[in-house]
Amino acid sequence: MTAGDLPAAQGWRIDEAARAQVLAAYEVESLRDDQELGRLTDFAAALCGAPVALINVVAQHRQHFLVRTGYHGPETPPETSFCSVSMHGSAPMVVPDAMCDPRFADNPQVLGAPFIRFYAGVPLKSDDGVPLGSLCVIDSEPHPEGLSALQLQGMTTLAGQVMARLRDSRDAAAWRATDNANHRALTESHNRFRVLADSMPQMVWSTLPDGYHDYYNARWYEFTGMTEGSTDGAEWNGMFHPDDQEGAQELWQHSLATGEPYQIEYRLRRRDGVYRWTLGRALPLRDETGAIVRWFGTCTDIDEAKQASDEREIIAHELSHRIKNIFAVISGLISFAARANPAFRSIADDLRERVTALGRAHDFVRPHSAHSRPEADQRSLRGLLDQLFSPYQSSDGARIVVTGEDVSIDDRSATPLALLFHELATNATKYGALTNDTGRIAVQIAAESDTIILRWIETGGPAIATPPASTGFGSQLIELSAVRQLGGKVTRDWQPGGLAVTMQIPALAFSRN
Repeated sequence: MTAGDLPAAQGWRIDEAARAQVLAAYEVESLRDDQELGRLTDFAAALCGAPVALINVVAQHRQHFLVRTGYHGPETPPETSFCSVSMHGSAPMVVPDAMCDPRFADNPQVLGAPFIRFYAGVPLKSDDGVPLGSLCVIDSEPHPEGLSALQLQGMTTLAGQVMARLRDSRDAAAWRATDNANHRALTESHNRFRVLADSMPQMVWSTLPDGYHDYYNARWYEFTGMTEGSTDGAEWNGMFHPDDQEGAQELWQHSLATGEPYQIEYRLRRRDGVYRWTLGRALPLRDETGAIVRWFGTCTDIDEAKQASDEREIIAHELSHRIKNIFAVISGLISFAARANPAFRSIADDLRERVTALGRAHDFVRPHSAHSRPEADQRSLRGLLDQLFSPYQSSDGARIVVTGEDVSIDDRSATPLALLFHELATNATKYGALTNDTGRIAVQIAAESDTIILRWIETGGPAIATPPASTGFGSQLIELSAVRQLGGKVTRDWQPGGLAVTMQIPALAFSRN
């Protein structure tokens, strides 16, 4: 029986494929001729009085002499290896004289070079008990007394040091594998991002958390004509129109300091030297703690849209100007008629005021640019009322106060609403709360189901003894605006303190949306 038959003969059942996986994790070849292990074999040889000491890792078809002391011969096959037997044990294996041991007496390594007579090996096993190899000492002379207790203890301690070094190698290999996997994943992710970014029509860029620009996609370099890397850092701001550089830098620094999104319109120099309007945007990317780890931004060429917007503003302004001229012509015709017919003068004054109110309503809801747009939302009923009531307010306080919910309006409802409230304010000036310095008017807005309730409440005006007739032109105009054009209902209540008007108007009449 040969040494190669011993594991099977003694009942050992080893899954060599599984053991090979465990062994591979240690990357034992990286420890070949390791100096730290060499000091251990030197000490083992001296401790045991043997000329040869080896650290031997046994694979299925090969055994690796990782470190050798006193031996320069070739590696021997596992089939004749003493270590392939000793590594399966739970304690050191000591062979005082191999010629007298039936397990090894006919072993080629005993009968021929290196003529082993004495062998002592301590198993090297993984944390899970998988046999890896042995730390052994060898002599061509027998050691009849084997090893002393102290020598056995020393060899066991040295074997523990060998395993500690092997575990370091395994852990380092695992770390490198993880690091390599992370690096590959990061590289793949970066490559996918570059492909995606380069395929976008927008210019894409990113910065470090401190705002240092370190990446631009191909579209940026194609648009600007700059060489790659030439606009890194803060050099990007030099690509903007000189008049836009300070504002862009200031806003960017604000975003970096606060983490707020960055958005600005500026003129960016194209490769041919032409400045084109561009929309710049950027958002921060945060980690799980909320800290900003990177900024990602885009630059979108909006020059044509900007020019179209400017052209629309010019056209809208021109149309508005012409409509205002029409209102002025109508006012002029009314004044001309009043001069020709003095009896018509009071009616003419009312008509001019109504035309002026229509002009205010038109100017409020007409299309505007960012520069000409009124401060109030153009879809806001309260914004329209503030515009209409401004001529009636006093310098020391509001005579007409609007409260309650806001309602969205459009150009369709603005005209009848303007006529309606202008008529109420005019009547209050002539007959009601605005005829003195103490009167006040409250306008209340409330939404009830699908109906908007508008209340006009006058207080502090002259006492009303007898309600006036409700068949005059102004009253008919209120009815026309509220009932016929807006589809609502009007209720008047002539209270002693002043007029109270309640208007119930369908919500759909205020806006198409």
